[in-house]
Amino acid sequence: MKRLFTSESVTIGHPDKVCDQIADGILDELLRQDPMSRSACEVIAEPGAVHIMGEITSKAKVDYEAVARRIIREIGYTKPEYGFDDNATITCTIHEQSPDIAMGVDSSYSDKDTLGAGDQGMMFGYASAEGEEYMPAAAVFARKLSMQLQKAREDGTLPYLRPDGKSQVTVEYDGDKVKRIDTIVVSAQHDPDVELGTLRDDIRRHVIEPVIPAELCDKDTKYFINPTGRFVYGGPAADTGLTGRKIIVDTYGGYAHHGGGAFSGKDCTKVDRTASLALRNIAKTVVAAGAASECEIQAAYAIGVAEPVSLTVSTYGTGRISEEKIAEWIGRHYDLRPAGMIEQFRLRQPIYRQAAGNGSFGRTDVRFPWEEISQEALEDLRSML
Repeated sequence: MKRLFTSESVTIGHPDKVCDQIADGILDELLRQDPMSRSACEVIAEPGAVHIMGEITSKAKVDYEAVARRIIREIGYTKPEYGFDDNATITCTIHEQSPDIAMGVDSSYSDKDTLGAGDQGMMFGYASAEGEEYMPAAAVFARKLSMQLQKAREDGTLPYLRPDGKSQVTVEYDGDKVKRIDTIVVSAQHDPDVELGTLRDDIRRHVIEPVIPAELCDKDTKYFINPTGRFVYGGPAADTGLTGRKIIVDTYGGYAHHGGGAFSGKDCTKVDRTASLALRNIAKTVVAAGAASECEIQAAYAIGVAEPVSLTVSTYGTGRISEEKIAEWIGRHYDLRPAGMIEQFRLRQPIYRQAAGNGSFGRTDVRFPWEEISQEALEDLRSML
């Protein structure tokens, strides 16, 4: 049966991604000095200004303004004509974590010797057998396009590009198999003097063709490259940015469920982030073991309680063993209490800005601990098939 599915991605210069990277850049600096730091940092970026706010409790001494300017500069916003650059006005209003929240995190409701969840909520982890990334194809292709767009700007291949940009890919499936690419959309911010025809030819040659398999494109594949015809003003100069608005780009491109909690700026005591990372690892292990070709896992938490209040495994009819047996296997190999996930996946490291830029899952350009499969867990699951 023919079906279409679409995912989008954005470059590191997208206004929301600028905010995500500043928030996680601050978190990384906190963790370098004090691995026990707690952060719930939010950032807003607008024309000529950045606002940093939220709750941070740490022994670290961090110059938040300097971190923000460095990241803005590293992203590529270095010229006044962009309308937003590293000379932006930066305001910072930070206070400590609420003592009422801290009380529930410091010791859980059921076990005073371990961390409690920092909030209630449900989180999801997902994996599929569509490719080496264990990710949905549309999400992978869209991200590769946005990263190639960044590369073409940064290495000088297309020097007229500016930091903002977006991509979108529609994949046609035949049943559960990727058949072809139906539609490709790329919108790239650019200098005002570049000809539209030149830009469109260059994007197709230097961005699309290097990352989209030619065998998946045909005469009916549709290409929309800068379809409005002009994209000079972009980034925070054109669109106010805010942390946490690209949660679908950060995860599975809309192919899987999402609990709603954003990642960036949150330390590892926040289950919005930590449980999502852990559950991705578990789902990926299930698929890598051959126990299912698609797996989604949901866990839910109550604030101040360490153990998840529920755990649900879904293999959507692709499982080679029952979902109940997979749940039992999870119980043997994974501690889904906050302290257990933090230890198992080494989450007190300053690694979060890398995830904020181009997504947390299925990355092949960096190694995240939550993407590393436990061989012991993998072999145990295989022995159950």
